[in-house]
Amino acid sequence: MRRLLYIAILLGGFMLDGWSQQVPLYSQYMLNGFLLNPAAAGSEGYTAVNLTAREQWIGLKNGPGTYALSFQTRILKKSYISRGSSVRKRQRRGSRSGNVGIGGYFFNDRNGAVERIGMKGTYAYHINFSQSQLSFGLSFVAYQFRLDDDLITLLDPGDDLWLGAQKSVFIPDADAGIYYTARNYWAGFSVDQMFESILKIGDSGYDRYVMERNYYLMGGYDFEVRRDIILSPSTLIKFAENGKVQADISGKFFYQQSYWGGLTYRTGHAIIILAGVSIDKLVFGYAFDIGLNSIMKHSYGTHEFTFIAKFGDNARRYRWLNRF
Repeated sequence: MRRLLYIAILLGGFMLDGWSQQVPLYSQYMLNGFLLNPAAAGSEGYTAVNLTAREQWIGLKNGPGTYALSFQTRILKKSYISRGSSVRKRQRRGSRSGNVGIGGYFFNDRNGAVERIGMKGTYAYHINFSQSQLSFGLSFVAYQFRLDDDLITLLDPGDDLWLGAQKSVFIPDADAGIYYTARNYWAGFSVDQMFESILKIGDSGYDRYVMERNYYLMGGYDFEVRRDIILSPSTLIKFAENGKVQADISGKFFYQQSYWGGLTYRTGHAIIILAGVSIDKLVFGYAFDIGLNSIMKHSYGTHEFTFIAKFGDNARRYRWLNRF
């Protein structure tokens, strides 16, 4: 059993905090819901490219990090242009665009010697109502789970178990979700790692780990405080198959729909400072996670940067949908 300790400790650290280290973690989920819910692909009508870089626990060697590049768009049947109104007026009438959205998502998620590199392909279907939209989405996922020999030091360099272990595993999986948007609010529910694939590193039978299914419930509401100021509270609740629950409770102020700032409380883990700016169809977001555990004493917090570029005319989407 001692010879199994190396792999057990390594994977145990990866599974620590349950789902939180099994799947990528994002603090700015409200900027790009597609990262957590496949039904959001193409929901706004824009063609959008999103780049997210997250470095966790800065100052600690080989700390967790996540890099994600996503693309999403709406497949249009026809469109029209109505130039007589601004986005700020948030008209209730939407364009008669197509109902199908597609997306792609590439990610690299590492945690010390453990790394996942993968991609997703997404299909979404949107049902348009007079003042709202209901969306369904399904993603097919493939990723490589890898252990980095260069970051591992064994007590016994000639350990047969480790030398004979499979350091790289290819895993297929799937995600699904539902997403509802209306004039002043939005809500969604999604599930990932639906297949609960078994991660098998060695041949002994003791080193099998299940990639547990995770559930995400998210929603938000916009309150117009003044003509140029909007208060937007939102919540993301994450459930793991093992029974663990974590919630992000957020509040953001938007000024002239171009600047924002806010705070998030992640239950038991962190307080997150949010800020950002929107310049035409370019969106820049930043999040700084302040840890509430002992790790914060040894690090400079977690930094997350998001950049979004949108293409297409406003007439392609419902004008009353989320601003960003």
